[in-house]
Parts: sequence; C-alpha cells; structure tokens
Amino acid sequence: MNNQQTQRVPRRIASVIINSLKGGVVPRVGLPYITVGREAEIAALLHDLDLVAEGGASFRFLVGRYGSGKSFLLQTIRNHAMGRNFVVADADLSPERRLHGTKGQGLATYRELISNLSTKTRQEGGALTLVLERWISGIQAQVSMAGGVTADNPAFADEVERAIMAQIQQLQELVHGYDFGHLLSLYWRAHLEGDDQTKANVIRWFRGEYRTKSEARADLGVNIIITDDDWYDYLKLFATFFKGAGYEGLIILIDELVNLYKIPNAISRQYNYEKILTMYNDTLQGRAHNLGIIMGGTPQSIEDRRRGLYSYEALRSRLTQGRFASEGLADLLAPVIRLQPLTYEELLVLIEKLANIHAGLFGYERTITEDDLITFLQLEYGRVGADTHLTPREVIRDFVELLDILYQMPQLTIAEVLGSGQLSSPADGAGQSPDAGGASDAQFAEFEI
Repeated sequence: MNNQQTQRVPRRIASVIINSLKGGVVPRVGLPYITVGREAEIAALLHDLDLVAEGGASFRFLVGRYGSGKSFLLQTIRNHAMGRNFVVADADLSPERRLHGTKGQGLATYRELISNLSTKTRQEGGALTLVLERWISGIQAQVSMAGGVTADNPAFADEVERAIMAQIQQLQELVHGYDFGHLLSLYWRAHLEGDDQTKANVIRWFRGEYRTKSEARADLGVNIIITDDDWYDYLKLFATFFKGAGYEGLIILIDELVNLYKIPNAISRQYNYEKILTMYNDTLQGRAHNLGIIMGGTPQSIEDRRRGLYSYEALRSRLTQGRFASEGLADLLAPVIRLQPLTYEELLVLIEKLANIHAGLFGYERTITEDDLITFLQLEYGRVGADTHLTPREVIRDFVELLDILYQMPQLTIAEVLGSGQLSSPADGAGQSPDAGGASDAQFAEFEI
C-alpha cells in the first residue's frame, strides 16, 4: 500500500495541508494530494462545468452533515474549475452575509464573492482587476491579428474601441446591462488615458462599495448602484462578460446554508429562500448563461419542513428526491447531491497520504506502518457513537495530532500513544452531531471540512 503515495509534496503546500487539517479547515491549495473517494460526485459536478462552458447554466446543492467532507468537495471543484479556465467566486454565509436582507446582508454576500474572485493565475482571490486588464489585452490582440493594425497606428485605439463596444452591446440585452456596459467602456477609456483614479472608481463600483447613487453619479456619471435587491443580476452579467473576456464562465460556490436555517424571523427566511428559487429557476430555465452555482448545507438546513429549504413549498417540490432514489441508488444528476460517508478503505488511503506528507514536511523517515494505521482507525471507530457521529474531520484531526506527538516525542511508540488516551475523546462532544445534543451549530461551523 505504501507505493500508492509516491508523489512528493512541496513543503510550502505540505505545511498548508497539515496546518489547515489540524485546525479543522479545508486547505485552499494541495487538495489533489489528499483527495480520496468522491469520484462519482466529482464526475457529476465536472459534467456541470462542461455544460456551463457551452453556454448553459447549472445549480446544485451539496448536502452533508458537519465534517462529512462537503466543504472539501466544494474546494476540490473550485480547483478543478480554475484549472479549466473558469472564474470562481466563493463565500460562506453568516449572520451578516445572507442572500437577502434589509440591512445590507445580501450585498455583503455579493462583496465577499467579488472579493474572492479567483482564476487559474490568481487563485487567492482579488482577480477582478486582472480579468479586466486581460479583457482589454485580449481585444487588442484580436484587433492586431485580424486587421494587421499595430499599437503604434493612430487608428488602433479606434479599432479596439469598436471591438469593445461590440462586446458591450451583447450585455445590454440583460437586466442592468446598459449601465454595466457603460462602466466597462469607462474602464477602457481610463486605461487608454492612464486615468488610474477612474479605473479604481469603476472597480469600486463593481465591488458594490458605492453606498449612494449621488456618490456614484459624481464619480462615474451613473445613476445606479448595486443593492441588496439586485446583486444577483450583476453576477449573471459578470458570467456573460467573463465568457467574452476569454474565460469559460463563472462558478459560484456558497457554503453554510445553515445560517439561513438559523434566521429567527420566518418572513426573512422565506425571502432568502425565494432568492434561492430565483437563482435555481434562472439556471434551469435558460435565463442565465455560462453560470454554475453550487450551495452547501446540512441535511437539516435543507430538509427540515419547518425552517429549512423544504419549508418553502416551491423549493421542496423541485428538490425532493423521487420514489426510486434510495441508499445505494443515488441520482447524481439530481439538483441535490447527498454525500455518503467515506468508507474505511478510503480513510485508510487518506491517513497514509497524510503520514507521508507529514514525514516529508518535517524531514523524517516515516515509521508508522499499515498495521498501525489500521489500529488507529479501529480505535477511532471503536468509540461509543462513532458509527453515527464520527466524521472524517475528527478522524483527520486526531491523526495529525498523533503524528505531531510522535514527531515531537520520538522515544514513544505509536502503541504507547494510542493507549495513553491523549487523543480527543467523543465524550468531549468532538464526534457528536448537533442532533445528538453535542456542540452547537455555531461551534461545528468553525471546523467545516
């Protein structure tokens, strides 16, 4: 089994992987080194990327309890999408970030998405300016190749402007497309004239940072700003624009739907669910193009008919699985993908990968054997309640802790550490789900993996 992990992991990436997993969060880099299982789910979501690249749209829900690997799968798809030349935006919902709100909560989600805008060459976010500059450079290259007009020709700028206006014309058919296109033309002219202040103002507008129309009118001459009510319309515009700018489209990843479930006011919850319905209908009915949306939530936040998505009848009727889907017969082409637990075999492969990465990071010869790995898993799953409440997140966190202890105290054997009780115990609530009366939703949300 040791020959399954021969890939050398760069120390910088290995450090991010180990530290993130020990902290209970998903690493933003290095996921291919530790991905196991989920082949069917990944294949289904990659099929969606193909559809989006062809001009279509898609919408999926990933459903899994805390620590089941939901956020890990979202990050895996994020990496795949960037590798396929998509622009990706991701955000976690919170009490301050919702899909709809009367106090800027919807706009806060939009700002987070735009702030986290990422591409293959800017994976850490903040890629909006890069995309706009690439858009202009791409059109300049097209004009130069098509007409043989070089940049030093006085007619070059006019030809580029005509090509830009032709692209902008396509956006003007969409809601708010005229103002969106006007701002793009402002950015181009500011680029041409070296007007960095106007370029910065346009970026600020696209980020949703103008709070009043009068301020936007004074700076940019537009009588509109992005608001709680219409921010999603601008994501659709961005998706179409990104396609014209040389990308395959826009993929939006939104996690922690449980924060909508927790909204105490029923009317506010319904408004948020109505926004989801609008997004869902747009993608499935062909009113959005080059746009993929994936949302992650717990089973309770989706299926609870009193407060979850299923409390909104229009969503429940669309998302409830049919008569033939059951355990072992999952429909991965349905809007809702329910994550099944990783098998023992998959977890065994995963922890062996981590053992090798840890040894490479700290520069020691790995001594932990396959029998040791099996013993560790047997101990983890032999605890009371493990069958129903232990998640990959807790197993991974315990295992990294075990590796750290063995590295720092080489005089100990793995048998001594496993028998010492130094690893966390489910009696502390680490392995309990919210339904089991353990940690609260807020506590679990901190360690989503």
